[in-house]
Amino acid sequence: MTRDPRYDILFEPMKIGPVTAKNRFYQVPHCTGSGWLRPRTLAGLREVKAEGGWGVVCTEYCSVHPSSDDLPYVSASLWDKGDIKAHGLMTEKVHAHGALAGVELCIGGARMPNLATREVALGVVSQPNTERNPFQTRAMDKEDIRETRRWHRNAALRAKEAGFDIVYVYATHDYLLSQFLSKTINTRTDEYGGSVENRVRLIREIIEDTKEAVGDTMAVAVRFSAETNGGGAGDGNLMPGETREMFEILGELPDLWDINISDYSYEMGLSRYVQEGSLEPYISYIKSITSKPVVSVGRFTSPDTMASQIKRGIVDFIGAARPSIADPFLPRKIEEGRPEDIRECIGCNICYTGDGKGVPVRCTQNPTMSEEWRRGWHPEKIDVRGSEAKILVVGAGPAGLECARALGQRGYRTMLAEATRELGGRVLREAKLPGLAEWGRVRDYRIQQIEKMSNVEVFRESKLTAEDVLEIGADHIVLATGSSWRADGYGNANRTGIASLGPQAQIFTPDDIMSGRLPTGPTIIFDDEHYYMGTVIAELVRAKGLPVTLVTPSDVVSEWGGYTYDRWRAKTQLLKLGVTLITAHNLMSCDGNKASISCEYSGQVQEIECQSIVLVTARIPKDALYQAILGKIDTGIENAPKSIKRIGDCEAPAIIASAVYSGHKYARELDANIDRDNPLKHDRVYFEE
Repeated sequence: MTRDPRYDILFEPMKIGPVTAKNRFYQVPHCTGSGWLRPRTLAGLREVKAEGGWGVVCTEYCSVHPSSDDLPYVSASLWDKGDIKAHGLMTEKVHAHGALAGVELCIGGARMPNLATREVALGVVSQPNTERNPFQTRAMDKEDIRETRRWHRNAALRAKEAGFDIVYVYATHDYLLSQFLSKTINTRTDEYGGSVENRVRLIREIIEDTKEAVGDTMAVAVRFSAETNGGGAGDGNLMPGETREMFEILGELPDLWDINISDYSYEMGLSRYVQEGSLEPYISYIKSITSKPVVSVGRFTSPDTMASQIKRGIVDFIGAARPSIADPFLPRKIEEGRPEDIRECIGCNICYTGDGKGVPVRCTQNPTMSEEWRRGWHPEKIDVRGSEAKILVVGAGPAGLECARALGQRGYRTMLAEATRELGGRVLREAKLPGLAEWGRVRDYRIQQIEKMSNVEVFRESKLTAEDVLEIGADHIVLATGSSWRADGYGNANRTGIASLGPQAQIFTPDDIMSGRLPTGPTIIFDDEHYYMGTVIAELVRAKGLPVTLVTPSDVVSEWGGYTYDRWRAKTQLLKLGVTLITAHNLMSCDGNKASISCEYSGQVQEIECQSIVLVTARIPKDALYQAILGKIDTGIENAPKSIKRIGDCEAPAIIASAVYSGHKYARELDANIDRDNPLKHDRVYFEE
């Protein structure tokens, strides 16, 4: 297959100062949850991006000094020779595939509390930590400014020694340099405060320092916000404020501009609220100010959208974080003329939980993410089958589909049986909920790949009994029969359920809602799951015109959704729709007219008018078929299968990413020699001074 000539522009080499990128695909700096803690895991993750065709592959934000320590968020660091050696693991692997390696140097300011190092954070003024830690910064004096410039310059020199080709000056996302830019925060009265020219002074000096130190061989990039002075990211009110003046001062100094906006929840917005290419209205004016190349993001998955932005002069490089995680081989698939094989990002932001939790990044679409080094998994390659075994997979939800796809890729004879007519399981149902349509890509990609495989047979409307399963005579049986939502109130807040839900109350679960059975009258959504389902159901029911109250035992709405940016956008959306939100309250009872809820702190009880309740609590694995098959095998039947295994929600209900991972892991490990005591490599690297 050959590349579609419409996309030739994406593969043009691009000069960035003293270096040249082989194409316009640019993996911008993004967090991985590995950073300095797991250098080999990190190197493996970045290597596969370079192998997949990205012309530039960057680190996550990289601390220049112990006074910029962000634990428990795991950043990169360039403090010493050990860090140089750790980064060298990455740059060597990136260069081996012809890509440039970039590093984003970061000075923390009021955003980093230095909990691990206990260094006093430096700030443009003395201000509270923006992450609500009970610490304030020290207002920087002239000596602090000189020291900061020196730290950044030395880190740039260490970056050069580590083999990087591009070094960043990071001036957005509320870190120190962006705080100097702010007319609101920067109230200094010296030459670093007041006028626009004064507020950009430190950034200008650091750009010049960096160019002088490494600019002969390394490109100097600046990450900057298109609306530094705030104003409506995502609400349609484009307010660049003084940013244009800042660009006019700085525009020709660096070798590249990496442009975003300050609002993370829009820049990396969920597909539930933000569509592909959404930053274009904010960044479209940048190239009219500078002659230097510009890169920006937009959760790009369509090569048509990518080519359009370049042809229309919006950007010079297609920036990506999430799409490069979902499919590290996205550029190569376009180049090889097979864009239909791209695992498109679904915009669920499960990748971002790695940053918030301080764990290796994961992906719903790409189960191999962060497993490249520690498990030896590759997103496109997989070991050939280890035997002539025949496998039966029961259930075509996300776990079953991925299991069958990966088994088929390995060459196994695989049968996939689904009880219903439609494939997709929970993904099919959830993709019909408000804002979740793109989640259907999880299903679509896997069905498309399976349809190409002659060794994988799909049987629809095949509801099997234990006798049916055993009669098929498969060597290995995999149960991916999913789970169902509980209707008894059992969950985190009610470990024995809610027994006092009277017979007059109309009780619903998310399964009911997704099946079209809807509440009547005033409705309570009781959210004890704390992720997206409660807020999505509330939005759907409210759209039917019913009064809706969302009650949660948590102190905040969509507590776990804070790790994916569901929380803020969802709460805003529900308030706009007129949904009443009650936090820190547990559901006690309902008689069909009123519900009683109690405060989690005081125990005080209040009543709410309520005819219907939707319980979003816990799920029950649908493993009856698994148990029945085990029962048959235990009786000592002839020709029993070699193995029987549960995967996905049938084994342990969790997020969709876990279901996909479970199916993939089973397929990888079938007939493989796995050390059950040490199934993955432990990433610990010690460096001598």
